[in-house]
Amino acid sequence: MEHIAFTEVTEEADMADHFDANAFLKGLDAIFDAHEQAKKAEPYLLQGLTDAENAHDDAGQLTVLNEIMGFYRSQSRHDDNQWMVQRALELASRMGIEGTEAWTTTLINAATSMRAAGRYDQAEDLYRQALDSALKTYDPTDRRLAALHNNLSILYSETKRLDKSEAELREALRILESSSPNANEDLDVASTHTNLALTLLAEDKTEGAAAHAKKALEIYRDGHLEHSAHYASALAGYAQVCYHTSLFVDAVDAYRHALAVIEECYGTDNDYWRVTESNLNDAIKAARELGMSVPDENPYAGGNAERPADTSALGATPAVTTGPAAGTPVSAANTLLEDEQAAKADIAATLDRKPMTGLQLAKAYWEAYGKPLIEEKYPEYKGRIAAGLVGHGSECYGFDDEISQDHDFGPGFCLWLTAEDYAKIGEQLQADYEALPQTFEGYGPREQTARAQGAGRRMGVFEIGQFFTSITGYPEAPAEDAPHEWLMLDEATLAAATNGQIFTDPLGRFSKVRQGFKLMPQDVQVSLISRRLGMIAQAGQYNLPRMLKRGDGAAAWLSIGEFVKATSSLVFLLNNPVSVGYLPYYKWSFAALRKLSRRIATVLGDVPEQLETVMRLGSAACYGGAGFGEGGKGAAPAAAKINETVEHICAEIVKTLNREGLTTSSETFLEWQRPYVEEHIESADPALRSL
Repeated sequence: MEHIAFTEVTEEADMADHFDANAFLKGLDAIFDAHEQAKKAEPYLLQGLTDAENAHDDAGQLTVLNEIMGFYRSQSRHDDNQWMVQRALELASRMGIEGTEAWTTTLINAATSMRAAGRYDQAEDLYRQALDSALKTYDPTDRRLAALHNNLSILYSETKRLDKSEAELREALRILESSSPNANEDLDVASTHTNLALTLLAEDKTEGAAAHAKKALEIYRDGHLEHSAHYASALAGYAQVCYHTSLFVDAVDAYRHALAVIEECYGTDNDYWRVTESNLNDAIKAARELGMSVPDENPYAGGNAERPADTSALGATPAVTTGPAAGTPVSAANTLLEDEQAAKADIAATLDRKPMTGLQLAKAYWEAYGKPLIEEKYPEYKGRIAAGLVGHGSECYGFDDEISQDHDFGPGFCLWLTAEDYAKIGEQLQADYEALPQTFEGYGPREQTARAQGAGRRMGVFEIGQFFTSITGYPEAPAEDAPHEWLMLDEATLAAATNGQIFTDPLGRFSKVRQGFKLMPQDVQVSLISRRLGMIAQAGQYNLPRMLKRGDGAAAWLSIGEFVKATSSLVFLLNNPVSVGYLPYYKWSFAALRKLSRRIATVLGDVPEQLETVMRLGSAACYGGAGFGEGGKGAAPAAAKINETVEHICAEIVKTLNREGLTTSSETFLEWQRPYVEEHIESADPALRSL
C-alpha cells in the first residue's frame, strides 16, 4: 500500500511519470457536462490511454479502456470498438483480476459492446462469463446481478429467443423484489415489469403482458414516481399492450400521457418523442377507423403529466381523483394573482438561466470577472495568484443540486495569495472582489448564512496558510513524523481541505499545500485501517447481533450507525486517499461512496450498496416486530438479513486485506485482523498502535 505522490505540474515529461485516474474521469465528466463530447471526448480518451500507457499504469489503462468502450458503443463505432474490447480483456487477464468486481465489470462492458455490434455469439459468451464471475463477486441480492440478467434478456430478445429473454427477466425481477425494502414502490421493479410485459406480448401471452404492464403503472403511481423519465416507457409499454388487444382509445390515452412525460423530461426534439408520437398517430388512426371517439387535445399536456393512467381497461382498479378535473382551485388562483407582480422579476431572471453546478458557476464567474480583474488591476500579480473553489459546501464536492441553492449558493470563487502578497494587496483585492457583480447567468445574489460570513466566509481573498488553518487548524499538513497530529484530523476535515477544483495556480504554492493534506503518511493510514476494523467488529459483528437478540432496538440502531460509519471510512482508506480523496462528513458520505463505487477497479465497490441495504432494513430489525413489544413478525427476517450482510461485508474486507498484502489471515472476525495489519506500521510511536 505505497502512496503515489501526485504533484500538479504542467511539464510534459513529469506528467508521463504518473496517471491520475480520478483526475482523468473528472475531466471526462466535464466534457460531457458541457455537451462537448462530439468534438472533445475521443481525443481526450485516446490521450488518456497514451498517458496511462506511458506511466505503466495497468489499472489506469483499464479504466480508460472501459470508458472508450462505452463511448464508441454510444457512437455506433463498432469496428473501432472491437480492438478496444480485445485490449481491455487481454489487459484485465494479464493483471490477474479474474474473480474480482473489476473483472466482472469489464466483461459486462465488453459483452454489451459486442451485442451492440451484432456479434451475438461473442456477446453471449462474455455475458455468461460475466454471470459466472458476478455469482462469485456479487451478493445474491445485488441489483447489479439483476441488471446483468436484464442485459442477457435484451440479447435473447434481439436474437428472437423470447423464451430465454422471458426467463432472464423473471430472474431479474426475482432478485429485485427480494432485495427491495418495498417492491411496490421500486422504480427498477417497475421497469422490469414493463420489459417483461413487452416480451410476453411478443410471445402472444397477452394476459400475462397486461398484468405486468398494469403492475408497472401501479408501482409508479403508488411510489409517486410519475416524474421519472422511465414512467414514459411504462406508459408506452401499457399503450402497446392496449393496441395489441384492440383497446385503441386506451392506447391513445396512454401514448398521450407518455408524450407529456417525455416532454417534461427531455423536451420534444428527440427520437424518443418522435417514435412515441408516431405510435400515437397509429393508435388514433386505428381507433377512428373503427368509429371510436378520440379527443383532439392531449389531456396530459400543459403540466398534467403526473395524472395517473387509467388502467381499468385491462382490469385494474380505476385511478381515483379528487377536486376539479381541470383548472386551478379558487384559493390558489387568488394567491397567484396577488403574487404575480412580485414574481415577474424572478421569472425574467431565471428564464435564460443555464443549469450549472456550483463548480461550473464558480469557474464561469472567474473567467468572466475574476481573471479580467487580476489582468487589469493587478497585472504584476497575474503569475502569483491562485484561483478556484475548495472547502466547505456541497458545490465543492460536486454534490449540489437545485435543493442546495436555497442557501450559501451563488456566483463566487476563491483567490489564494502568499503571505507576502496578501500583506501588500489582500485588503484591496478583497474590496475589488466584493465590488464584482452580485448576479451572473441568472444566479445570485449569494444569500449567505451566518456561518459562511466573516471569519467563516467560504469565498473571496485568502492567504494560503490562513485558508487551510480555517479548515484544518494547520497552515500546512503535519509532518510525516508527527502521526499524533495527523490522527487529530478527522477525515471530513481532510476532505474539505482537498476537494473542489483549482482553476489556476501559476506559482503552485496552493496546490503543494493542498497536496500535502492528501498525502497521509502510510503508517497513519494503516493505523486508521486498524481502528476501523476494530469498530466494524465491535459495532457490527459483536454488539449489533447481541442488541437485536436482547430486544434493545435503540442500542441496535446505534450499532448500525457506528458500523456503517467505520465501514464507509475503511472503503476510502483502502482505495488510498491520495487517489480518491477522503470520506466527507455524514451528509455527503453516501453521495461520495456511490460516486466511488461507479469507478472501475474500485476496492470494495459493492460495499456501499450493501451498507444501504443494512440501513434500509434497520428500521424493521430494530423496531419492526416481535421481541420489541409491537407485535407482528417484521423484525426477525430483517435482523437475519442484516447479520448476514454484515458478515458478507466483513468477509469481503478480509479478502481485500489479503490482496493488499495487509494480512495473511483468513479470520473474518475483524478485531483479530488488527495485529496482522499493524505489523505494517514502521514507526514505534505508540499513538499508532492499538492497546
